[in-house]
Amino acid sequence: MLRYALIICLALFGATAHAEIDIKQVTSEGGVNAWVVEEPSIPFVALEIRFRGGAALDLPGKRGATNLMTALLEEGAAGMTAQEFQTELERLAASFSFRAFDDSLSISARFLTENKAEALELLRKALIEPTFDQDAIDRVRAQVLAGIASDAKDPNSIANAVFNAAAFGDHPYGSAIDGTTDSVNALTRDDLITAHRNALTRDRLYVSAVGDTTAETIGEMLDALLGELPAEGPPEPGHVAFGLDGGVTVVDFATPQSVALFGHAGIKRDDDDFFTAFVINHVLGAGGFSSRLMTEVRERRGLTYGIGTSLVPKFHAEMMLGSVASSNETIAEAIDVIRAEWARMAEDGMTAEELATAKTFLTGEYPLRFDGNAEIARIMAGMQMVGLPPAYVIDRNAYVEAVTLDDVRRVAAELMRPEDLHFVVVGQPVGLESTQ
Repeated sequence: MLRYALIICLALFGATAHAEIDIKQVTSEGGVNAWVVEEPSIPFVALEIRFRGGAALDLPGKRGATNLMTALLEEGAAGMTAQEFQTELERLAASFSFRAFDDSLSISARFLTENKAEALELLRKALIEPTFDQDAIDRVRAQVLAGIASDAKDPNSIANAVFNAAAFGDHPYGSAIDGTTDSVNALTRDDLITAHRNALTRDRLYVSAVGDTTAETIGEMLDALLGELPAEGPPEPGHVAFGLDGGVTVVDFATPQSVALFGHAGIKRDDDDFFTAFVINHVLGAGGFSSRLMTEVRERRGLTYGIGTSLVPKFHAEMMLGSVASSNETIAEAIDVIRAEWARMAEDGMTAEELATAKTFLTGEYPLRFDGNAEIARIMAGMQMVGLPPAYVIDRNAYVEAVTLDDVRRVAAELMRPEDLHFVVVGQPVGLESTQ
């Protein structure tokens, strides 16, 4: 058993609080790997379960199957109706959350120690014995379809849909995980059973637990909870290259304000230069009111209320993305400023003061993320999924501090490509037309 301890000092309201996170790595007799943090001071356990794959495992023509299946996991199990399941969950004062994402399916469970056995048995039924009653399927399908209809009228959702379809084509990343009206309407109970069999498998399983539990006892608990899942799932889709060239796509939409999603290819999470790119992105657009884009586009020119950028290292593609909203009359100017700031970072990097300020913020805010059992469990599961070791919680800030101005100049010149920026603009922008 490996153990890593992180002492976090949090400056809160002028006082200093000390919290120790002691991560223990456990492998059950059944082969389930888990990270555990024992915290017996509160009779409560946060359990986080992730399955790699998620909506990317949707079969051709079955888009939306994983998402719909996941939404049905708490809608009846092992002969229980949806109402009976929820009544039992409330009686136990437990909470379960099931969510599908592009690359993963996540289960978050929270329960009191005194109800642990019953709560875990109820969760086991949801994961292993979902009923998929037709009444529940029809009801939840209607909810999904209502969301799809709403997205079709939302400028931000439209921008995302157009951008992703152009960037990734027929790859699962090229369409929304909800599916389309046609694909969701066509899904059958058998399709959902297949999606369940494909998505919840032990070969892509990551588990973390934080709270009133022990590394010595959790293995048996996890085997009982997850041991009946299929051992292996189907292969994941392959890597897909970012398929958009630089330019503008205008989607005509009657609204006084245009929204724009913009970006180009990004950087892998395990790239040696990822932390340098992380700092660059913070200074450019992820640093809130201190970022360059916020300063130039909002503060100095008043072209928007908000603008931001992010690194998006998916499992099968990498992007650097940004978003902005501006009036139809000013969105073209906002785009010109964004391109100029992109080019300035690529050509000049950043100043020593900007780098120092970014490091201070990024290293200072990191410990604040570990603010509760549930959040710690979530972070640990995410670390496992991207291949980070437990020691990362100790080493992370050192990676940020190690970034130099020379690193920034070199990586910015490689990563920031203003000529490759593509803007999908939804609205009726003045003086702006599609280039392709």
